[in-house]
Amino acid sequence: MSTDVILKAEGLTKRFGGGGFLAKAPVVQAVSDIALEVRRGETFAIVGESGCGKSTLARLLMRLLEPTAGQVTFDGQDISHVAGAGLTRLRRDMQFIFQDPFSSLNPRMTVGKLIGEPLEVHAPELTAHERRRKVAELLQQVGLPAEHANRYPHEFSGGQRQRIGIARALASGPKLIIGDEPVSALDVSVQAQVINLLGDLSRDLGLTLVIIAHDLGVIRHMSDRVAVMYLGRIVEMGTAAEVFDQPRHPYTQALLASIPAPRGAEEARPQLTGEMPSPSAPPSGCAFHTRCPHATPACSAAIPAPVRVSDSGHSVACHRWADIPAPEGQATPPARSEQAEARFALYRAALAGAEVQYAEP
Repeated sequence: MSTDVILKAEGLTKRFGGGGFLAKAPVVQAVSDIALEVRRGETFAIVGESGCGKSTLARLLMRLLEPTAGQVTFDGQDISHVAGAGLTRLRRDMQFIFQDPFSSLNPRMTVGKLIGEPLEVHAPELTAHERRRKVAELLQQVGLPAEHANRYPHEFSGGQRQRIGIARALASGPKLIIGDEPVSALDVSVQAQVINLLGDLSRDLGLTLVIIAHDLGVIRHMSDRVAVMYLGRIVEMGTAAEVFDQPRHPYTQALLASIPAPRGAEEARPQLTGEMPSPSAPPSGCAFHTRCPHATPACSAAIPAPVRVSDSGHSVACHRWADIPAPEGQATPPARSEQAEARFALYRAALAGAEVQYAEP
């Protein structure tokens, strides 16, 4: 994996609201002072509870949203406020995979037209015949027959539609793909297929992936580095092994402990209680102190700055991280079900180079 940084965010902030005629709408602090670096060729994951700002951050990185403050740099270029022709050129190198593969595809267009549309924009020099040939190559690249180009999205299963979405994202020849929960809307039996496909494409094409996900099992198996978000801020960041094996932030520990254990497993693990505060009225100091079992009065006094806890770049934003022991055995939670175990057994086999067979429902 390269140490070359392809995507960088500095002080990235996004606020919504604050306007209105009769009454001023509350200001929602969706993302606050985010700083991160994504290295070329790696898979970088962003995890956290619903409402923590993951999807907003992904859209800021993709330049689908205008930042309130801060800077996003892609491949050495500041893209924070790029627009017009510059934004069109940027879309050639940065593509997005949406969570719902059905709603992200125009039902009135054939698969061939859906995948061919980016080619018309970013490769206008191609003839109609060359474009059709390229569409066929892209379909085969994601594991679908070329003749499926004449079908419509409703004729495919969820896993097949997500493959079409991936083929469409690949059409422009991007350097970076951001996936917002790319497998969460799929059946458990086909999630491993899409995970393997993304891993294969990343390796074969030299792609950089930024993945938003809730499923910590998916993240553990497919990512190189992980950022954990809480109420718009990154509270812990490091390699997947560090974050899962030696989590130092109490929120990360509780998030990992929330992975369901099999019946009969008895282990004292810190459980996440209470609800996330509203981003329109965040707590003072450390936003997690209202739910943290280790909080002291000092935690509500100041926002903790990220502290580097290892030479590899593992960082944590917690006032009391040095006093909180890293739990052992968090990284490899027990199997949750036979289906889940089978899913990741296939994934591990594919990573090892074995030939695996999937059944598309």
